[in-house]
Amino acid sequence: MHAIRVSRFGDPGVLEPVELPTPDPGAGELRVAVTAAGVGWLDALIRRGEGPDVFAVEPPYVPGGAVAGTVEAVGAGVDETWLGKPVITHAAGGYGGGYADTVIARPDDTFPIPEGLDPQHAVALFDDGSTALALLEKTPVVAGERILVVPGVGGLGSLLVQLARAAGATVIAAVRGEEKAAIARKLGAEPVDYAKPDWTGEVLARTGGRRLDVVFDGVGGELGAASLALLENGGRFSGYGMSSGAETVIGDADRARLTIVDMAQLVGFWPETPRRVREVLRLAADGALTPVIGRTYPLAEASAAHSDIEARRYTGKSLLLP
Repeated sequence: MHAIRVSRFGDPGVLEPVELPTPDPGAGELRVAVTAAGVGWLDALIRRGEGPDVFAVEPPYVPGGAVAGTVEAVGAGVDETWLGKPVITHAAGGYGGGYADTVIARPDDTFPIPEGLDPQHAVALFDDGSTALALLEKTPVVAGERILVVPGVGGLGSLLVQLARAAGATVIAAVRGEEKAAIARKLGAEPVDYAKPDWTGEVLARTGGRRLDVVFDGVGGELGAASLALLENGGRFSGYGMSSGAETVIGDADRARLTIVDMAQLVGFWPETPRRVREVLRLAADGALTPVIGRTYPLAEASAAHSDIEARRYTGKSLLLP
């Protein structure tokens, strides 16, 4: 099978196309012929050797997680009605295995793609969509509230924008550049360019000088700290990412005046993930939620996908197409 392997931690150049034996599914497993694989910031952090401990891997390994494809073989004990079904799943065994044209998966982590839903959309929604629903369960928003999503048109941020808008909130999307600002407007958000020196002043201008009710922060670092300062007393801060390379530092004063849900929340997401995956697929199939897919790449160009992600030359979700 065709795959991408990381033989050592480093820059995108360590992502190398390789030929590996095609695996057979064992008892309780499925084999999926992959048509699209998700690629994101987490993959880049892990490739550099900077990933969270929960996703610890040692080279050599095949990167990646979520994939879409068709079940082409089942192992002993697996219902044969899976055969031929278009599905989304993760490669079995924890992080890794998704950057390949074939993966072995478990039925309890495999979900049929609803009829009429584009498989690329389904895989783009798999992790990011279920996480967006989880974040909104932890930090609900209601009609009339003022919400900031940072970043506003990434794979996860663009879904948070849509879901918060559907709840009736006024949503401001922190973006960089006019291309991303235009996407934010299409999603119903007010864009602000965080590359500008006074971007926080522009946020307040958009709200008539009123501070925010909720911030969803997937960047961390200085941008997260600046976002935190925009919240009114009693506001809510949801920190779910650190694409800057550092979490948002939250001082005692802010913890006293705000409701803080930091990155520790991610640990508690997993038990309800199947329910959320089914819900996000239903929303997408009903036309109520649409992922933003920025660029797609042939599997062999995984290094280019990582380079674009690290240089922020992308919008929405990036995909590899075996």
